[in-house]
Amino acid sequence: MEATAKDLRFYSKELLETVKRGEEITITYRGKPCAKLVKFEKPKQTNSGNELFGIWKDNDKVKNVENYVRNLRKGRF
Repeated sequence: MEATAKDLRFYSKELLETVKRGEEITITYRGKPCAKLVKFEKPKQTNSGNELFGIWKDNDKVKNVENYVRNLRKGRF
C-alpha cells in the first residue's frame, strides 16, 4: 500500500491499524518513496547478556564481560 506524507499526518491511526494487520505501507513525499511502515517485532533474546560476540568471543583474556568492561571504564569516570 502507498500513502502520502499528508495521509500519514491526517490518518496515522488508520495506517497504524493497517500495519498491525501485517501490511507494509510505503510513505511517499512529493511522489517519491521515502519511508516504509512495517510491523515491529521484538528481537529474540538469544544470549544471556553476559557473552561476548564477534571478534571477542574467542579471546581467552576476557572471561567475564561485565568485569572486563568495568575495568576498562575505571579510568574514565
